Amino acid sequence: MRAPRRTVRLRLTLLYGGLFLVCGAAVLTVTYLLVRHAVTPSADVRLFSYPGDAAPIGPPPPGEVQRVALRAEQALAEQRRDVLDQLLAQSGIALAMTVVLVLGLSWWVAGRVLRRLRTITAAAREISATNLHRRLALAGPDDELKELGDTFDELLGRLEASFEAQRRFVANASHELRTPLARQRTIGQVALEDPDATVESLRAAHERVLAAGAQQERLIEAMLTLTRGHAGIDVRHPFDLGEVVTDVVDVRGPAGVELRASVGPCPVSGHRALAERLVVNLVDNAIRHNVPGGWVEVTCGAGVLTVANTGPVVPEAEVDRLFQPFQRLGQARTGPGPGLGLGLSIVAAIATAHDARVTTTPRREGGLVVRVAFG
Repeated sequence: MRAPRRTVRLRLTLLYGGLFLVCGAAVLTVTYLLVRHAVTPSADVRLFSYPGDAAPIGPPPPGEVQRVALRAEQALAEQRRDVLDQLLAQSGIALAMTVVLVLGLSWWVAGRVLRRLRTITAAAREISATNLHRRLALAGPDDELKELGDTFDELLGRLEASFEAQRRFVANASHELRTPLARQRTIGQVALEDPDATVESLRAAHERVLAAGAQQERLIEAMLTLTRGHAGIDVRHPFDLGEVVTDVVDVRGPAGVELRASVGPCPVSGHRALAERLVVNLVDNAIRHNVPGGWVEVTCGAGVLTVANTGPVVPEAEVDRLFQPFQRLGQARTGPGPGLGLGLSIVAAIATAHDARVTTTPRREGGLVVRVAFG
């Protein structure tokens, strides 16, 4: 026969009952010992005086008096034992009845205490990926159970945001991956169906196919980097972020903008390769989205990396959207234009993996100031 499941309610009931039983038994034991001590005479005290115990006053008592006194003392001792036994038995019965009552009250109280916990359990069973918008919104006193419910609601909010971002990313990624594939297929079909194709036209078609393949390769690499950033970092190693910034800035040639750098020692801990990708994306994004004759300023020190640049005016409401995958200023997707629309989203993912905080401020004259503070 299968044993009943040991629920939290049952364990709490048994715990409360057990504690009461131990405390009640201790109180009854102390009471019994005190009563026994109170009704038991001391060794040097006699209830009756016998001949020879003290100087006789008057004629000595007859032998019958001694026997009566002995029987009276024996009767008192037996009565004392009966009283103590009766006290012990009645106390045990009262304790047993009280324990049964306490178990019932404990079961009821534990049920009321765990009612909100059952609400959380039932909601957790019903909630799935399709209805993550549901919330518990527990009412009642601000205790540990309400804190648990609020924490569960916060978890649901983060899961909903994560699932929504994942669905949006999959939809955008499928669109972006189909574009170069469709371009490759169209170029190949046009080249094959051209009856007057020449070596030069076929070479040009192949070059366009290779260019579309290179774009697709960059897109896949960027998405893999984004996924790796979201996965987090298992092992962290100390390195100098200033050296990484210096290496990135030194290989950036003239691009129609002035590149200024102020780099000092910047010890941080994390994944050096991912941190290098973060710096590359920030600097390249600042160079790419700039204006002719503009500038890019990179500063690094004390665990903080700042990249500021001139460029088009960015509305405050559009800043958060720029850090979403495949989003650009004024466009829902990357579409035609430079870049893949993944640069800043990769920056955000890598920063999150390093427990770093990204702060982006639009410049009034145009451009952005991106600040990454490593912990």
